[in-house]
This record gives sequence, structure tokens and C-alpha cells, in this order.
Amino acid sequence: MPRGRYTLHDPHDHAPLGEEHFHCAPGPSGWRYVAQTTSSTGDHMGSVDLALDELGRPIRLELNASSWQIRGAALDGVTWVRTDPTGTYATEGNVQAHAFAGTSPAFLIATTRLLRLTPTTPATRVRLVTFTDPVLAPRTVDQSWALLKSEAHATDNGPLLVDEYQVNALDTGEQHTVHIAGDVVLSAPGIELEHLETPPSVFPAP
Repeated sequence: MPRGRYTLHDPHDHAPLGEEHFHCAPGPSGWRYVAQTTSSTGDHMGSVDLALDELGRPIRLELNASSWQIRGAALDGVTWVRTDPTGTYATEGNVQAHAFAGTSPAFLIATTRLLRLTPTTPATRVRLVTFTDPVLAPRTVDQSWALLKSEAHATDNGPLLVDEYQVNALDTGEQHTVHIAGDVVLSAPGIELEHLETPPSVFPAP
């Protein structure tokens, strides 16, 4: 069960946004990621609880940030309920999308589990509903993902297979690279892996 800490920063000006303390693990029905987020001063900011089925679809999502809450799942596309800080109002949303996205590194892992790309797979388009900080406002985005290469790197615990993905935002043309090993993000825009207690989980080959 990988357990560790990511630092989060603004991908444009690199201003620190905080940290995400996580643990995750594959299971008989899929994969689960649980995390607590803190500000750059150490104050509690929110939490992430994401569970995927064996095909990489989100069967349960719970996000908390600034007292806002999201509960969602893959249902007729993706469906979610957003609750305000007072708990007085709850609004439901539904989009014909493939999965969810957001600030947490968990969503990058989830997208790779859903797409199951190989280096020979052409760039694949995916529609995601992303929840933007700090109020978890939903926004639909279209991206294309391609697995550029998979390379084995020597470590004290044996070879570590690192996948390099190219991600394109189809609305802006912005392009960036994501490096993932198993169920841990090694680097991505706005994300750095600072500490990892145990090696990443190894998923079966697609």
C-alpha cells in the first residue's frame, strides 16, 4: 500500500499551494485513493476519497475543500452532488463524460487506469469533469492522452517501470508531460512527489 506525500504548487507561477498526504491500494474490485490536504502553513484544507472499479471507472468520489463537498460516481456518464458550506443547498450535475478530474494526483492515476494506453496506442481523447479549487466548481474539459514510453529504472527495491504520458488540453492546445509509476505520480504540472514510504503498486499489463 503506497503511502506518502505530494507537494502542490501553481503550475504557472510555482506558488506553493500545500501538501497532500495519501495512501492508496489496488483491491479485488479496483483501486482506492484516500488523502488529506493541508495548506502551505500546515492547516487542514480538505480531503479526497476516490474508488475505481476494475475498468478504471469512478464508482465513488468524495471531495471536501473549504467546507464545500462533492459526492459523485459514474452514472449515465458522470453524476455528482455539490453541497455548499452551510449544508443548506445541494445541486446535482450530470455530464456525458468518462471520469472526474481535479487538483489531486489521484485523478491522473484514475485517467491512466481508465484509458489503459500502450506506447503503440494512438492519442486517445477523453472528456472529464474537473472540480476547481477552492470551491469545487465543476467544469467539463476535453483532453487527449498518449503514452510516449515506458522505461525501467533501477532502485533499491528492484526495477521501477515509469510511464511518460503526453497530455493535451483540446480547448487551449496546452501540452504537458506526466510521469507515473504504478499508482504513484512521480511528476506532473503543479505536483511533486516529496516522500514515499513503500514502492508503488504494480498494475497488471493492459
